Amino acid sequence: MLIEIDFSVGAPIDKVWAELQDLPGLVPCLPGAELTQDFGGDRYEGKVVQRLGPVTMRFTGVAELVDSNEATHTLVLHAAGSEDKGKGNADMTMTMRLSSVGGKTKVDVSMDLQISGAAAQFGRGMIADVSGVLMRSFADCVEAKINSGGAGGTGTIVRAKQASALSIGVSAAVMALKRVLRRFFGPSTRP
Repeated sequence: MLIEIDFSVGAPIDKVWAELQDLPGLVPCLPGAELTQDFGGDRYEGKVVQRLGPVTMRFTGVAELVDSNEATHTLVLHAAGSEDKGKGNADMTMTMRLSSVGGKTKVDVSMDLQISGAAAQFGRGMIADVSGVLMRSFADCVEAKINSGGAGGTGTIVRAKQASALSIGVSAAVMALKRVLRRFFGPSTRP
């Protein structure tokens, strides 16, 4: 499934670009993520634990910075892993394109996500909504790191707020409700 999200960071594009290049430095901004091994060459092994309602998903896998084009400010990351209990797999290619917009940096994210197992049972809408909630948390953390001088691992480590299952579920449910209300009460797109 293809999920497209965008977010803004209140910092110049060069600072956001530098921050997004530092994969180990970004791990504290990803709720439930942990690096377990550095293979070198921008390739890492890690674990991700996410809980949504009664379901806790634990994935172990490898993430790699596949492409980094400074001329177009485009990053491509690939991550693949499997659930620790062996019930599911996830494979994601994420492309981030940065652009400068009035002193801020807009980041357009496109995720090609293939999942199986318990996570796949939530459906595309819920997965997209949860991804949106987690990306907003990620963006806030990246901005806080930049503003506190934490780029490149030289400053204070800023951690993402731990995303609780309840807050993710409520936020995703509100997003789904807004989508439904827009369908019924929004402007008609019919000719």
